[in-house]
Amino acid sequence: MVNETLPSRSPGETDGPPARPNREKNRTGTAPAGGRAGGETRPAKPRDALFDNAKYLAIVLVAVGHAWEPLRSESRTVTALYTLVYTFHMPAFIIISGYFSRSFDWSPGKIKRLITGVAVPYIVFEVAYTFFTRWSDNEPDRSISLLDPLYLTWFLAALFIWRLTTPIWRALRWPLPIALAIAALATLAPSIGKDLDLHRTLQFLPYFVLGLSLKKEHFEMVRRREVRVLAVPVFAGALIVAYWAVTRMNYAWFFHNSSAEDLAVPAWYGPVMTLAVFGCSTVLVAAFVALVPRRRTWFTALGAGTLYGYLLHGFFIQAANHWHWSHNDWFHTPLGAITVTAIAAVVVTALCTAPVRRIFRAAFEPEMDWAFRRQPPAQEQAQVPKGTPVPKETPVPTPAPHQSR
Repeated sequence: MVNETLPSRSPGETDGPPARPNREKNRTGTAPAGGRAGGETRPAKPRDALFDNAKYLAIVLVAVGHAWEPLRSESRTVTALYTLVYTFHMPAFIIISGYFSRSFDWSPGKIKRLITGVAVPYIVFEVAYTFFTRWSDNEPDRSISLLDPLYLTWFLAALFIWRLTTPIWRALRWPLPIALAIAALATLAPSIGKDLDLHRTLQFLPYFVLGLSLKKEHFEMVRRREVRVLAVPVFAGALIVAYWAVTRMNYAWFFHNSSAEDLAVPAWYGPVMTLAVFGCSTVLVAAFVALVPRRRTWFTALGAGTLYGYLLHGFFIQAANHWHWSHNDWFHTPLGAITVTAIAAVVVTALCTAPVRRIFRAAFEPEMDWAFRRQPPAQEQAQVPKGTPVPKETPVPTPAPHQSR
């Protein structure tokens, strides 16, 4: 269990590496506020436990879903659970990412954090997974291609594009309908290909744009008691529908990585399924958020390390598949499936802990000040030019109480 409390990340940095603590903290634990007279300080803004809890639970479902993949063919129940999980776990992640990207702009500071927190980890893990899967997939000649995201790295490529286009979506009058139209059109274009996994990027785009459009009060709405009570039968009904649909529907629609033609259905299925899947996923995400604990729990601090758990657990999944664990008949029994679920949850939980994050921090949040131009502090930018006469009794401006942040 981790009791570490991390400072709140800026809205543009969710799902990237956890923000680093200010190294200039004073003894009271507060960081100096730049430009304040008299060394006035303000406490770090606390993280919202709801979002950290939601991200942790979602990453556990991601790992469990990957562990279930070899068990789908022989169990209708596992396939139904797998379909249900894939309906909302990545949409939940992406919606939260969009929500915390609302303040992203093209300022130098935000671009720097986008590169160091998303682009660089993408390159690092694209290379790492390529070398690893040469062994695990028995493909020693697999080439490194930064344009063809391998395994889990598609999310970083997509997040980079989504966040980079955030100011555009924030400027549009009807961003969500436009994003849905783009996603629907993507299902009609098998020629998009694998470059940067654009099918996923475009078809998951509406969830990110939805997150950009949300406000705090929207999350408060789904936290109401009546919504939380309703969320239980919603999930129960969704599981029943998923069980019924196992033999009647291709759950690959929830992967958002193929066109209608790729799934061997008429082209018009694509736009229809885009809207249908978006509706189902949005309802289940709302139900999921409604059931997530709002208070701090033993796993709340782990929510700051979900990107670590996401990218690192893939190595365990790939290694386990290389050793063909699913060939053991016992794992296809109900008790075996439960054991696989528990192991996946424990492994990804361990990968979100503070010790693991310290070990791999250089890969997830590298020090790259050498690669960027130094931005002068606000105080230096506002400095009076040399030679300008200054009155002896110039009062030091102090912000009014209502201006303090």
